[in-house]
Amino acid sequence: MDEELRVLTERLRAESAASGAPGTTAEYDRLVATGDHDELAAVLTEPGHPLWARELAAFRLGVAGDRRAFESLVLLLNHRDPPRCASAAHALARLGDPRTARAAAALATNELRVAYALHPVRLLVELRAPEAVPALITTLRRRLRPHDPYRRVALACVDGLGTLGDDRAAPVLNDALAHPALAEAAVRALARIPGRR
Repeated sequence: MDEELRVLTERLRAESAASGAPGTTAEYDRLVATGDHDELAAVLTEPGHPLWARELAAFRLGVAGDRRAFESLVLLLNHRDPPRCASAAHALARLGDPRTARAAAALATNELRVAYALHPVRLLVELRAPEAVPALITTLRRRLRPHDPYRRVALACVDGLGTLGDDRAAPVLNDALAHPALAEAAVRALARIPGRR
């Protein structure tokens, strides 16, 4: 079993058991075992399914490359619960849907949801899509304001821009050098940009 799937199923098994609803164990076991993509997709569209069931169905469809999971995974990528965001990012990276990078960029740059931008930023880096560098530059530039509370997002942007190695990132990475919490990572990121060594 894939490590991400193992972590997800353990977390959702505990969550489903904690709900105490009748038939929950049987529904959980069915969703973990089924190979029927239509059955999983129905969980995403039929009313009345709990969040854990929707997450499990979306994850399984996503890693299988079934694009019916896209909308549910994007909603989960922007969830307040970091483990849900992480599992959605993992599935979206494997989904192969051309809309994924645009959606991740929109979430990463949405100032109203910046508290939940960490996983969209990391997903953009993993995808290496054309939207990645502009979105990370925009997000990082906003994080360089005095007393910004989202240092983890800023650090993910710095690290991601270093990984992507695009020279368009050099100005904002140079600006990040002035921020003690980001300076060391910015030095490493700048060193990974060709022609900046």
